[in-house]
Amino acid sequence: MRNLPIFDLSVHTPRLELRLPSLAQLDELGDRAAEGIHEEGFMPFLFPWSDVPPAERARATVQYQFRMWGAWTPESWAAEFVVLLDGQAVGIQSVSGKDFGVTREVGTGSWIGRRFQGQGIGTEMRRAVLHFAFEGLGAEWAVTSAFEDNLASLGVTRKLGYLEDGIEIDNRQGKQVTRRRFRMSRADFTPATDIEIRGLDTCRPLFDPTTT
Repeated sequence: MRNLPIFDLSVHTPRLELRLPSLAQLDELGDRAAEGIHEEGFMPFLFPWSDVPPAERARATVQYQFRMWGAWTPESWAAEFVVLLDGQAVGIQSVSGKDFGVTREVGTGSWIGRRFQGQGIGTEMRRAVLHFAFEGLGAEWAVTSAFEDNLASLGVTRKLGYLEDGIEIDNRQGKQVTRRRFRMSRADFTPATDIEIRGLDTCRPLFDPTTT
């Protein structure tokens, strides 16, 4: 897309492709959300968007992506990459930045359809956006967080080499819960040799307003 080239950007790993979703892929993402993301009675998100009926969950997934596209500026952006496995949408891996041209810091977040969990996809897609951030955008820091009862997310974070960066106390559905923060520096990141970034040059100014 000439006027919004972020839709031509993609990141490729041995198994996965990450990109902003097409309308058909976005519809499929809605299906993944409707099928279920986590077990009943567990909530990995601060805003409980997944705690609604399946049809509402699917619609909210689609609408959220439109809001992210419309709100994008070089000073405040969130790339909500659809994760494709053999061409099938399995979840979302986001990477975001605010005043990235100054802070050189990105944050990440993700979700995977429940029937695709436990296959190492979460680790592979996080490794992909870390490579994109550090090797593609020239980030100096990457941060993430998860509730202390979200063992799967914490496992991925620790496996990839983040360092603990403190805690926050949140109100999750009316109950106090601890969220653990993590940080990775560029010096602690190991570049991957099996990840390819395509289409970044044309859209680089949309991530970093200091780019000429």
